[in-house]
Parts: sequence; structure tokens; C-alpha cells
Amino acid sequence: MTQFVHLHNHSDYSLLDGAQSIESLVNRAVELGMPAVGLTEHGNLFSAIHFLKAANTSGLKPILGCEIYVADNNRFDKKSREQGGGGYHHLLLLVQNRQGYENLIKLVSLGYLEGYYYRPRVDNELLRKYNAGLIATSACIKGRIPDLAIKGAYEKARQLALEYAEIFAGRFYLEVQNHGIDDELRWYEIAKKLSSEIGLPRLLTNDTHYTLSEHWEAHDAHLCIGTGKEMSDPDRMKYEQHEYWVKSAEEMAALYPNDPEIIENTLKIAEQCDFNLEMNQYYLPEFPIAESTKVKTADEYLAQLIEERLSSRYPEITPEIRERVDYELGVIRQMGFAGYFLIVQDFVHYAKNNKIPVGPGRGSAAGSIVAYILGITNIDPLKYKLIFERFLNPERISMPDIDIDFCDTKRGAVIDYIRKKYGENCVAQIITFGKMKARAVIRDVGRVLSMPLAEVNRIAKLVPEQINITLEAAINNTPELQEAVNIDEQHQKLFAISKVLEGLNRHASTHAAGVVIAPGNLTDYVPLYQSSNGEVTTQYDMKCIDQIGLLKVDLLGIRNLSVIDNTLAMLKAKGIELDIDKIPEKDEETLALFGEGRTIGIFQFESSGMREYLKKLKPSGIEDLIAMNALYRPGPMEMINDFIDRKQGRKPITYLHPLLEPILVDTYGIIVYQEQVMQIAHQVAGFSLAKADLMRKAMGKKQKKTMESLKKEFVEGAIKNGIKRSVAVQIYELIQRFAEYGFNRSHSAAYAILAYQCGYLKAHYPAEFMAANLSSEINDTDRITILANEARNMGYEILPPDVNYSEVRFIPEGQAIRYGLHAIKNVGEKAAEDIVAARQTEKQFRTLFQLVAALDLKCVNRKVLESLIAAGATDSLEGTRGQKFAAIDTAIQYAMHVQEEKNNNQVNLFGIENGASQATLSEPRLPDVAPWDDSQKWSKEKELLGMYLSGHPLLEYSTEIESFSNYDFTEPLANLDKSNVKLGGLIAGVKTMTDRKGRQMAFINLESLNGKVELIAFADTYEKYREHLRVNYPIFVSGNVNCRNEDDAKIIVEEISPLRGLLNRKSKKLHIRINVNQFGPNDLENLKKLLGKHTGECQLFLHLYDGNGDSKSILSGNLRVSADRELLDILKKTFGEENAWVE
Repeated sequence: MTQFVHLHNHSDYSLLDGAQSIESLVNRAVELGMPAVGLTEHGNLFSAIHFLKAANTSGLKPILGCEIYVADNNRFDKKSREQGGGGYHHLLLLVQNRQGYENLIKLVSLGYLEGYYYRPRVDNELLRKYNAGLIATSACIKGRIPDLAIKGAYEKARQLALEYAEIFAGRFYLEVQNHGIDDELRWYEIAKKLSSEIGLPRLLTNDTHYTLSEHWEAHDAHLCIGTGKEMSDPDRMKYEQHEYWVKSAEEMAALYPNDPEIIENTLKIAEQCDFNLEMNQYYLPEFPIAESTKVKTADEYLAQLIEERLSSRYPEITPEIRERVDYELGVIRQMGFAGYFLIVQDFVHYAKNNKIPVGPGRGSAAGSIVAYILGITNIDPLKYKLIFERFLNPERISMPDIDIDFCDTKRGAVIDYIRKKYGENCVAQIITFGKMKARAVIRDVGRVLSMPLAEVNRIAKLVPEQINITLEAAINNTPELQEAVNIDEQHQKLFAISKVLEGLNRHASTHAAGVVIAPGNLTDYVPLYQSSNGEVTTQYDMKCIDQIGLLKVDLLGIRNLSVIDNTLAMLKAKGIELDIDKIPEKDEETLALFGEGRTIGIFQFESSGMREYLKKLKPSGIEDLIAMNALYRPGPMEMINDFIDRKQGRKPITYLHPLLEPILVDTYGIIVYQEQVMQIAHQVAGFSLAKADLMRKAMGKKQKKTMESLKKEFVEGAIKNGIKRSVAVQIYELIQRFAEYGFNRSHSAAYAILAYQCGYLKAHYPAEFMAANLSSEINDTDRITILANEARNMGYEILPPDVNYSEVRFIPEGQAIRYGLHAIKNVGEKAAEDIVAARQTEKQFRTLFQLVAALDLKCVNRKVLESLIAAGATDSLEGTRGQKFAAIDTAIQYAMHVQEEKNNNQVNLFGIENGASQATLSEPRLPDVAPWDDSQKWSKEKELLGMYLSGHPLLEYSTEIESFSNYDFTEPLANLDKSNVKLGGLIAGVKTMTDRKGRQMAFINLESLNGKVELIAFADTYEKYREHLRVNYPIFVSGNVNCRNEDDAKIIVEEISPLRGLLNRKSKKLHIRINVNQFGPNDLENLKKLLGKHTGECQLFLHLYDGNGDSKSILSGNLRVSADRELLDILKKTFGEENAWVE
């Protein structure tokens, strides 16, 4: 039987040029009975750790390598060939041993850090320095030696082969392939000649890029996604022959049937390669201990810090506190992690000392009293019943995972501090990889197949928005997708290719939080990557960094910490000093805010679904918020209604055994947290908390063997504790059911406390809080719109931006909030700062010319001025928006002359009036142009601000909308599935497409005064109402809600009417409510005259009431009226807004 080893293979970590996962490559090699398999990504080691683990798990010998790029001249030559620079070619490297692995790390890192020019390139200088422990091959025909030989430069190819044979002494091979390409066959013959002349061995590879032969088209699409081409493009890059798959040994041998050497050498190389990385060894940096301290070791210094800081956290040190402290220090000492705690507490203290807001804690670290005393966390684990073993388990040796939240605008300063403290070469952020998920892969593949964008989007939106949903599952559960698969051949191809590519890596980016700190130069431990914007990260992702034993910390930038910080700063400017950590724990106004669902802008509590649950729950303390934060996620969400019913007394709270009551009392008898599972095992079965954590983890991961073993121990332990076997089994089954969904209480408590702090600020200092919130979302106009609407609902007017009054960010201004200049689209932060700074000098701007002359035209350019004027930010200056917009070029020219004269010190002979910087030039006059009409002004505001501020096209139809709508966006549309809704709005966008029968239909974006909704007009409806479907047209819609999931509710249109004239067309009844105590004979006579002037078809209803609560309604028999706008406006003005209405 023929034996062969595939040594040259690419996975999806060769980003967008490897259409196979590591798992599929390894599984295929196992299926083919191969003893080993190699993985050689393009220029990187992204996949190294994942590959080593996968191969070892499957019983295959892993051969790690890389297809590197070698610069023809040197790695510092970064000129194109047209500019006289050299190009680059491929070279394949395979790791023999540990030294080879370390050298390959150096090479691929320097390729990015020093040699990057379109590709990460090394050169022969680096190969001479870092070749030990590496086997090299000449690579594919893109290698330098084959390329020279094929082009006829045999002697140059021979000399280069000799050079590589010298660099890789006894470790250099000529690589041949056969994909049916003429140049490969030509190189095969030349390689035989070279081999015989200079004695170099040869080997055969297949340079695989996909696993199965039928995957060639998916790989082709994959390439197009990476290069931005469509598959129909004849000039695009492609692998012409479809042979780059994982072939069997027999199929490989058949490529050159009379040449056994090239097959046998793959086995010889596999035997020479003997490298496997040892996992779970730890490489912690040494924390520098000052000589002034009287201790030498990290353990001693940690204990000393705890004693110094203990009384600041606990003025009275009880035996419970002392016992917990001593226990945790003992575990930390035993596991060798004192240095870790010292490093983390050091940069946290740096942040606090430099006024960088730090979160109360995140993740299981909040369960450590040592972390609390050191100031790493701000949550008392004793008070909140948090368990240390959930964080650090002495029976499960693994690196601690301390996650810290910082204010998002200042997180970079903390990372800079860490770099300076431990060395620039020892600290880096961590890479992460974006995946081709179900919806995204449909869109990517649809684009390269040249399918209509509207159709691709339609299909993508049919995929339910569920975490980690696969296309297969989506198709099985979605009838519309099942239909879409079989529409035609192109649709079948769309799904077939998408299924192959789904889940593969698409791109690399920087992890939002991860930072790694090494005890020495990072490239002694991990390869480095440099992104196109110059940011350096590890080539290994978070999981791999953990597995190779480097210290990793999560430093996440949290927007709400910035919101709190900015709110407190605004309060301090007003003379209000507030310590957010010392606010009352059961503040009535704060709890009322949560109980009424007024939590928009509050971290983790602002989704519509969460707000609805809060209204039902009526939280009575932080404990309820901790529970809701844990329950509101897929899985445990199904328990929320039961939780609420128990709290409200609608359902009884029961316990299987009295021992469960103290553990579950705060959650009304329901297991919500992982820590509760651990406590039950500890109290009921006598497990140590460490063993209880192992049980919790086994249940969560459904490790059946472990669970069966622990079940026996649990039941026997419970019996020893005096509990009946039947009850013990019931308790075990109860915790087993909930352990799968249980959430980390430490994490939930930390974020609930942060949310409570935000709620307190919103309840007591709403203007400052909302201004800070709006400022934190300054680059997201959609979020600004949501928050601005919330501020209005709270009674705060949103004042338009104004160069004379606005600051860079949003600020409270009386019972209003002033729009920030930087929030205007196209107005950068520097431009906004320049305007505010110039205002300090000019006091107040009167004209556009004075404004522009006072600014730095390098940062306040024409685009900025256009946006300021169109957004209404110059309305306080002379002239209309139209005049000022037309005068921009004149104003810039004038400003340039003024600034030139100022630089030349040519000051007006008569001095400067009012401190203004008037130069010798006179200001031009504004041009005589027509003012913009309301619709033009409003559309520009919407474009630049995300909202209408000076007016709204729908305001003139507010009566119609209020009279006939039954939906006002206060309730999630998803809650009204299948309901008939009526609402008025403005068409913001219309996308037409054809249905399966070739008829036109439309997707319509409708904006109302309170929110947005998507409408679908199917073919018959579209044809009937198409004349009304144009952008910015005000319409009234009736239709049925169709809800696929919480985030994808739409209205299927039944009827559309123009809002103009709707009162007359729709009104059947006119109602007037009259206070008879304030209504005399003359008033009655005047009302009759008024109604007599507005006769029509509406019934008239008079609702009479007095101050004693008596009332009666009268239908006017003969008098019919017209419910026109003029009459309704007069009635509302006469009797009050709420006392005249139509239906």
C-alpha cells in the first residue's frame, strides 16, 4: 500500500485563499490513513496552535510550517518593479524541532514588522540567521528557483538552489507539483536535471487549498471574495485547474507514476519533523518589587499589600474575613500566581491615580476578596455571596482570567503604561478573526456570483438572527429559505458554495480587549502580526495565548464608564461633588426608573425586551437587577416570567429541601447562577467548592462520563448529610437542568451595579446624564437619534447646534440639551475644538465672514462649513442658510486675506472694535439668493444630524397621526406579531425587486415621529399604491405585523393613504368634551355658528361633565360636520388639545 504525507497545505487561516478548515484537512488525512499532515499558511502562523491540537487529538503527527514570501532583493526594498524594486517569491519552511519553531516565529514576525510590502516578506539575510531546525523546499512554481528555471534562466536557478542548499544544509528539497499546468511539467523535468547535477532531493506536494474535489468552485468564490472580483470577470486571479484538493496517496503517486523518490521523501521529511508544543506551561513576567520594601518574593509582597489595604476595605476585620483572605492567599501561593495579581493591581492603580475610570469588575474575578482588597475590583464578594473557586480553582490548574473595564476614551493610556513598564517588545494586543457567518456568507457569495443585491439581501434576511446559527439549521427551520434554495440553478449554487465557506475565517483584526504581557521579547514566545494601519498584535488568538501559557488580560473600553465620568465632571463644574461608589443602595427614584422601564441609555438594560420585563418585575433592589442581567439571555430567558410571578406572589416559592432556601432565597427558589449550583453541591453533598466548580463545568459542557461519576458522589454525599436518596436525586436533576443555563453571578453583579449607578444618575441628574450619553455616541447618528428621542420623552428639548453656544460635545442648557458641534456629520473633533476656542476670543460671532476669518482653515475646510450651515449651526449669524451656503467660497477667500494681513501685522489704522479681529479688509455682503424652503432645510438636518431639529415634515400631520394610529413605537413591534397596526410616517427609502413570478414588490423604510419601521408591499399592494411610494412622501399605513425574531419585525402592507386630506377621508365621528361649569349660553351659540360653517358627513358627539364627576354624552342627531383641519384646530384651541378629537 502506497504511503504519502501532504506537506504543503493551506487552511482558512491563509485568509481568503484557503477554503478548508483545519478540522476538515485533519479529518481527511485521517480518513486517507496518512501518518502525518502538514499545514503551511501564506506568510503566517495564525493556525499553528489550533492545528497542533487538532492533529494530536486525531492521532496524526502534525508538521507545522509556513509558505513564506522571500524578497528578491532585501526585505527593506519597498519599491515596485516599475520603480526599480524587486518582487517576491514563495519558499516553503517546515519545522523539525523546537529551535525550528522558535526560528519560524522570528521569520514570520519580521516579515510583518520589517519586510511588509503587499505581503509579509523576509530575505536571505534573515534565512541565514534563522534557519536552524527548519526544512526548506523550493515551493510551487511561484517559488524563485522554479520561476527562474521556467523562464530559461537555468544557471541563475542553479546558483540559487546551491545557495539555499548551503543555508539549509542537508535540509533543502526541490518541490514538484502536477495540477495539469504546463509550467509545472516543465519544472518537473528541470528539477530532475538539477537534482542529478547538484544532489538535491525532490518531493511531491499538492499545495491543497480545499479538502474535496467538488469544493473547487467554493474556493474560486473564496478567492473572488478576497480580491473583490466577480466570478464572471475573465481577468481575475484564479486557479485554472481544479486539482488543489487533498488527494489520496494513490492519486498523488499517479501524478508521476515512475518516480517513487518524490513520494518517499514526504515520509522521510515527516520522520525528520518531531515538534509538538508543550501546552499549559506558564511564562509570567516578573513584577518589579522596589528595594525599599522588606520583602523579596512576589508572594511576600502580595501578602504585605493585603495587610496594608485590608482596613480600608474592612474597618472591622472579622474571623470570616481573615479566614477568606488567608485561604485565597494560600491558593494563589500554591498555584504560583502572586505575580499576576501584582501586575494587574499595579496598572489598575495607575489608572485610578490618573483619573481614568475603572469598572467595578467583570467576570469571575469579582469573586476574589484579594482582588477586592487590592482595588482590582470594587465589589465585596462577601456581601454579594461570590465564590472564589469560580475564579481560581486549586483542583483545576489554569491561568487566572482577570478582566478589567476602563473608560473607552482612556483605555489606550493604560496599555501605553503597561508597554512602558514591561517593555515595548514584551507587550502587544491580541489578534481575532472574523468568521463567514450564515448571513454574511450569503451576501459575500451572492456578490461574487453577480446576483442582484436586493435578492441577496432578501435571502440573507431570511436567516434567523440566532447566535451561532448555521445555514443548514436555518434552511431546515425556515420554509422561505427552503423555497429560495430551489428557485433556479444560480440560487442552488449560492447555497452550495455558502455551505462550504460558512464558518471559515474571513479577516484578521485586533481583539477589543486582549493584551498579552511576556517575560521577555514577545517573539521568543509568539509570532507577531502588523495590520495595514500599523497596529501590532500577536498572530495567536486569545485561546491560543492561554494555551501557550502567556499572561493575558482583558482591558475592555466601556462607553458607560465614560458616560459616568463625564456626568460627574459636569456636576463638579456646577459645584456638585458626587462619589458614585457611595450612592444609596435602595434609592426609590432609581428603582422606580428601572421598574417603569425607563432604561434607554443604561448599560445592558436598554433593549426593548429587557425594558418590558423590568416593568413586570418592578425591581426592589440590586439583587433583582443582578438576576435580570443573568436571566436575560438565550436559554434562561424562558425562566423570566416564572421568576417575576414568584416575586410578585402569583406563584408559590418552593424548595426541594430546607438546605436550598438560604442559597435560592434571593432568586425566589429558581437556580439562576453558576455559583448557586456550586453552593448546592457544597451544602447538600459536602463537595468542596473546588470540586463543585468541576461539577458545574462538566454540566455546562455536558461531559456525560464526568457527570455520571459525580452524580453518584453527589447522591452518596447527600445521603450522608441526612437527605433521602429520592430527594438527593431530585436535587441533582434540578441543578443539572439549570447548570446548562446558569450564569456567572460575579459578572452579573458587577454589571448590574454599573447599571444601577447609571440609573441613579439618570434619575437624579437627567440633563447631565443624557448629555454625557449623547456625547459618548457622537459618531453614531442612529444612536444619537434614539437618545435624543429619549431626552425629549424626559421633557428636555434638544437645541440645535450653534457656533455661538454649542461646545464640542452635548451639554445641558437649562431644561434643554444643546447639540454638540462634533456630532454634526463631517465636523471633526479638531474643527469643533477650533470653533469653540475661537469663540473665546471673538466672544460672539455675528457674521459668517467673521466666523471663518477666526478659524484655522486647515481643519475647518469647505466641507465643514457646508455641514455647519446646512445643519443650522450658523443660524444665529446674519443671513439665511441659503445666503450663507452660497457665500462659503467668498468667506474662505476673505478669511485667507484677513489671516494673511494679520500675519503681516497690518492692523486697521482705527483699531479693533470690541476685541474682534477685524482686518483692514471690509467684510463682503451676503449674496441675494432665495432662502431654502422648509423641506430643503429639514432634509439637510436629517442628513447631517440624524434628526429634524428646526421642524419636522410630519408635525403638520400630528392630528391625523394621533387620531388614527394604534401604534406609537412605545411597545416593541415584535410583541405585536400577527396584529393589525395603523401608523403614519414619512417614506425614507424604497427598494423594489421582483418576486418569483417576475412581479414588482417593494421594501419601504418608514419614519414616524417616534421611530422607524420596515414595510413590505407585495406585488398586488405595490401595484395598487405605487404612486404614493416615493421618498419623503407622508403616508398613512395599515398592515399586519410579521415577526421572524425580536430584531426582524416588519409590517405587511394592506392599505396606504396620503396623510394630506386624511382627516376628511377617514373621520366618521367628531368628539368635543365640554366642562358645563365653564360653558355659557353665548358659548353654545358660538359653537353652533362654528359647526354650521363646517357641515359634512361626520357624526357629532358632545361629552358634558362637571366638577363633581357627573358626565353624559349626547349624539347630535341631525347635525353632521366636516372634520377638517381648520375646525379641529379651532376646537382644540377653544376647549383644549385633549378635548377635541376624531375617530
